[in-house]
Amino acid sequence: MPIINRIAEFQADMTAWRRDIHAHPETAFEEHRTSEVIAAKLAEFGLEVHRGLAGTGVVGTLQGSRPGGRAIGLRADIDALHIHEKNEFEHASRHEGRMHACGHDGHTTMLLGAARYLAETRNFAGKVHFIFQPAEENEGGARRMIEDGLFSKFPVEAVFGMHNWPGLPPGTFAVRPGPMMASFDIFEIGITGKGAHAAMPHEGVDPVVIAAQVVGALQTIVSRNAHPLESAVVSVTQIHGGDTWNVIPDEVVLRGTTRAFKPEIQDLVERRMREIAENICAAHGAKMSWRYERRYPPTINTERETETAAAVLAEIVGSENVRRDVLPSMGSEDFAFMLQKKPGSYVWIGNGGSANLHNPGYDFNDEILPIGASYWARLVERVLGG
Repeated sequence: MPIINRIAEFQADMTAWRRDIHAHPETAFEEHRTSEVIAAKLAEFGLEVHRGLAGTGVVGTLQGSRPGGRAIGLRADIDALHIHEKNEFEHASRHEGRMHACGHDGHTTMLLGAARYLAETRNFAGKVHFIFQPAEENEGGARRMIEDGLFSKFPVEAVFGMHNWPGLPPGTFAVRPGPMMASFDIFEIGITGKGAHAAMPHEGVDPVVIAAQVVGALQTIVSRNAHPLESAVVSVTQIHGGDTWNVIPDEVVLRGTTRAFKPEIQDLVERRMREIAENICAAHGAKMSWRYERRYPPTINTERETETAAAVLAEIVGSENVRRDVLPSMGSEDFAFMLQKKPGSYVWIGNGGSANLHNPGYDFNDEILPIGASYWARLVERVLGG
């Protein structure tokens, strides 16, 4: 496995950085200590450091040893989750109720490792912008960085991302052109009926019964409205209503999420959900309120950049260890906003058999740190070879 020798030499340093970040998790837009650590490391390596995009975002800029007007961006997410960590090792979270349960501590460290190596060698032409993005989890930090001028202040021809993937063995990667991750939309349906004594349901309009019908009917969108070869998910994850055993409540609220890989399927799902809920409520004499938010678009890899990424991955781990047949995930990723603005590719790096992402027993696999950092470094040298 041709990991870059120099990067392998400072694997112990990267492990220490990663575990320090893991022990001090910070959630969306509150990553103040994390951004301080990142900025200090980048400055130590000799990069030009820019701060303040999306509040806690950091961008490190590195000029190659050869002249050139080209530039690319490499992105890592830096935020943690609101999860109570159950691990008991020394670097477990010291912030109650917060945890790096998605591996962003590892993503940050791999990009720092690449920055250190590339700052020492500068074997490329043009510029690399190392983008350390806050608030990937639910809050759209990538969108905020773009709104704050990320690509106008740091112009790039392409942008690349990477995420660890439990279940993929260490030493393997997965990548595909086209959809890699799904969209992330949320909904809230309010059903207002007429409260009544539970023993006299005929005197009311029961929103609980109506809600049950709505939940069941929503499942027909994927099975009966979407094309059988198109992917979509409609999940009701919350049902709120009522306070006691013998009272039919006035209102029930349904909340949940939908996922898709294409905007036209998002449109179909949103339209049919509203039609179904409105008409079921009307049929029973109830009123409906509607809220639907498109949080993250689908993560769509462009073909040229994906083929470049795959070629570099094959150099690092061998073509037999680069999964090109992987199915896209119904999970979501706000790197999608960057891919809406620039060509690029998002890859998965095998994290091994640890607990799944967003699990209180999860931990990033430190053995893959030099693999990911080597990919970043070789990608820069390939794309900006001059």
